[in-house]
Amino acid sequence: MDIKGILSKMTLEQKASIVSGHDAWTTEKFEEIGVPSIFVCDGPHGLRKQEEGQVQINDSIDAVCFPTACATASSFDKQLMYDMGVILGKQCQAEDVSTLLGPAINIKRSPLCGRNFEYVSEDPYLAGELTASYVNGVQSQHVGTSVKHFAANSQETERMYADSVVDERTLREIYLAAFETAVKKAHPWTIMASYNRINGVYSCENDWLLNKVLRDEWGFDGIVMSDWGAVSDRIKGIAAGLDLEMPGSQGVNDSHIVRAVQSGELSEEALDTAVTNILRWVERFTENRQQEVFDRDIDHEKSVRAEEECIVLLKNDSVLPLDKKEKIAIIGGFAETPRYQGGGSSHINSHKVVSAVSVMDSFAASEGWIRYSEGFPYDADITDEAKFDVAVSLAKEADKVVVFAGLPDVFESEAYDRKHMRLPDCQNALIEKLLKLGKPVIIVLHNGSPVEMPWVDEVKGIVEVYLGGEGVGEAAMNVLYGKVNPSGKLAESFPIKLEDNPSYLNFPVARHKVVYVEGVFVGYRYYDTKKMDVLFPFGHGLSYTSFEYSNLRCPSKIDINDGAEVSVDITNTGAVKGKEIVQLYVSDRTYATNRPVHELKGFDKVELEPGETKTVTFKLDKRSFAWYSTEVGDWYAADGSYVIEIGKSSRDIPLSQETELTGSFQIPPVIDKDVQLGELRAYNKTKEYTAKTFAEASAQFGGREGEEKDEMTKAMLEYLPIRTLRSFGGMTNEKIEEILSDLNKLV
Repeated sequence: MDIKGILSKMTLEQKASIVSGHDAWTTEKFEEIGVPSIFVCDGPHGLRKQEEGQVQINDSIDAVCFPTACATASSFDKQLMYDMGVILGKQCQAEDVSTLLGPAINIKRSPLCGRNFEYVSEDPYLAGELTASYVNGVQSQHVGTSVKHFAANSQETERMYADSVVDERTLREIYLAAFETAVKKAHPWTIMASYNRINGVYSCENDWLLNKVLRDEWGFDGIVMSDWGAVSDRIKGIAAGLDLEMPGSQGVNDSHIVRAVQSGELSEEALDTAVTNILRWVERFTENRQQEVFDRDIDHEKSVRAEEECIVLLKNDSVLPLDKKEKIAIIGGFAETPRYQGGGSSHINSHKVVSAVSVMDSFAASEGWIRYSEGFPYDADITDEAKFDVAVSLAKEADKVVVFAGLPDVFESEAYDRKHMRLPDCQNALIEKLLKLGKPVIIVLHNGSPVEMPWVDEVKGIVEVYLGGEGVGEAAMNVLYGKVNPSGKLAESFPIKLEDNPSYLNFPVARHKVVYVEGVFVGYRYYDTKKMDVLFPFGHGLSYTSFEYSNLRCPSKIDINDGAEVSVDITNTGAVKGKEIVQLYVSDRTYATNRPVHELKGFDKVELEPGETKTVTFKLDKRSFAWYSTEVGDWYAADGSYVIEIGKSSRDIPLSQETELTGSFQIPPVIDKDVQLGELRAYNKTKEYTAKTFAEASAQFGGREGEEKDEMTKAMLEYLPIRTLRSFGGMTNEKIEEILSDLNKLV
């Protein structure tokens, strides 16, 4: 495409038209000047392509549903994410889809967010790394992605209107960081701006967010599109960097744009920038079309294999894997009709759904059996005592009882948030009845976010399959019977109860505002710092084998400008092949600011044969140690002590080593009459001057006897503003101004 030539031929009306969607899924075309239309569709774990005549949200083409993000995040597997992206990219080429609308990477601030099932993690580092791999996979097939929802859209209540009130440090460290990683490491073709406001300004017209941060700081060169129906003021949006309004406004905003340019309210240069970005996007797809075949059966098998990498074994009191010779009672409606995806815009019309019941016969030997009883429904909270009785009778005959439980569709969905973390009452009631039999009970969970588990101490096994795609039933049975050794680990913390969550008092909305009072203390950053008991910690997951960590190699000193490598050996000390997810956390011991006790800064998934040892190596850079300083306006890490932790989870840290960070700088104090003596003494450039200049004033507080008074004296001097020396040191205003002038020269 000759983009400059096309732009020169376009009328103002055509420019105004192309920056709006033609309909729900296509862009405008102008064949007479060489501009074709392209098609976008929902994702990200399958194609929700709606063809002509398909208007309902659950109407779409026959497609393959892969595990949702709540599941794939638990794989901690960048290669898996890349490979899944490649498959979806090929499907898009086969179906003439230019851009897959996803992934969704908003931070899981609260377990109650109705859309958590399609969000990646509570941790921005994990979310960013996995997202970058997925985006690179999709876009390797010359198909775009639309990373969403940018930004701070971690609740569904009033999502089109609510104002997310977040300080800049929290935004940068928690809610923008995953987007930053995706942009810098994968260069997504598009970013989708969210519905909500951020500190009073809608995301779709937020110049700071879309221009200053996304484009100027991060170097994003694709298009920014609105979430569907997110535009409030189209003119402000174009000026702020919003290129494309979806799904368009049936011409209303087109004419508004024309009038705004004609009146001078909107510069035609800003409009031309948006048009140019859209034309480049169209060109990237249309100039790189490739022939692909969407083989649904083959891709279905790949979806099963993907889910096998994601399943998390939460608890195992020597009851798993099951033996084919055992008598197994399978109970719960999810065994026959699994919940394998969430509701809303990511809903896939699945090609082939495999339930545990449909494949269970292949797992029984002649000496044993597997039988099924519904017990409770998969789609409602209904207690049926007759069904309870049948289930209990079956369980009495069994050696072990496997309950397929979970959240019905109506419990969590796009557009609204959950009200609580409980499973349906009917499920908990039947589980309690089954436990009274004294048989080993194993729970298999189908849910998109954490649930409370009142029976956690009594059941013998818990398997978290999340919303694992259309092959979840087969993958679950493969794990239960040991055909697959589980290797997933939690990408989110499971609190004991809802009230433990740090956002509990400020979620979801109060008078149209969502105040992020907890700051950077989200998920494990909060629970671990407070040493609070949790149901299951971030990064937790068991295996049918065991792993030993040894030989941590970490430099005793690390120059922040050079970074460093950290290595550790992992040995499979069990009897079966398995995969272990090794996690690296960094703990800041400089106390330069208030930070979580530790933060994830590296992870790797390694496969080991019994007795085999492999070395896992992590690369650390400045960002591995840094926090966002609003004083500096950049990422900052103080020189001093840090601890490198190698963990099996955020709570299981078998190896750690202290290191000294060097090569950074000190943040200078603000030099004015309110600066404290302690600040001046701590800052290297003013330390010597301060000792000499304020020696007399310091002496006035000295000479006291007793340790307690000495501590008081130290504290009084530490926090003494120099203006008070007019009273305590006999200094004049002129002398203080002279001192301030000297200090400013030093800093």
